[in-house]
Amino acid sequence: MRKTDIDRHARHILLKEIGGPGQARLGAARVVMIGAGGLGAPAALYLAAAGIGELVIIDPDTVSLDNLQRQVLFRTADIGRQKVDAARDALAALDPAVRIEPVHGRADPASLPGLLAGADLVLDGCDDFATRFAVNAAAIAARIALVSGAVGRWDGQVSTFAPHLGSHAPCYRCLVPDIPPDAESCAVTGIVGAITGIAGTLMALEAIKLITGAGEPLIGRVQIVDGLSGALRTVKLARDPSCPACGGG
Repeated sequence: MRKTDIDRHARHILLKEIGGPGQARLGAARVVMIGAGGLGAPAALYLAAAGIGELVIIDPDTVSLDNLQRQVLFRTADIGRQKVDAARDALAALDPAVRIEPVHGRADPASLPGLLAGADLVLDGCDDFATRFAVNAAAIAARIALVSGAVGRWDGQVSTFAPHLGSHAPCYRCLVPDIPPDAESCAVTGIVGAITGIAGTLMALEAIKLITGAGEPLIGRVQIVDGLSGALRTVKLARDPSCPACGGG
């Protein structure tokens, strides 16, 4: 590592669970981020600050005024810009050494295999179930871990799905086998901005742990944050032998 990298990431390097080798792994990692919204924004900021080598950001939207309540990558001057371009500029200002690949478009079954090629893991912060299912299927096919986050109103949840690691490891559809018929977006239900920051930051933490090998990732567990009560709990998630995506096998 260059001296500037050592100085920038000194607090990471001091941690015995990361150290110089772990920081080098972060610098060599390629991470794909699905969505640059409420979850993707804080996750991308902390991954760039952590020194991730390459971050691919996929989002089809432009910045709107009502995004600014929670999507902390963006500023008022970014309204009307493609989110991925505004994200690239904000992250480059934070650390110019991080390689940012903006992809303006929707992640779908046709594009995902190419987008995930060579990736070490994928983070999904999108807000629709069809895309979540497609990302889950692509991650299973690519045999890489999927860090998934979700938020609603005052609540958030994060988990890591890695069925390629064995029978103890479920996939996303072991948790959500079918699209809920009553699924609603935050545009309908509302969302407190800070809960997206908590959940998105937990997603970045999971990614850092997975890349460096530090600690115990949330494989087979779902971490749930109740913003109103302040409660943080973790529930176990078993692999579903009848799962439509990973088949439990």
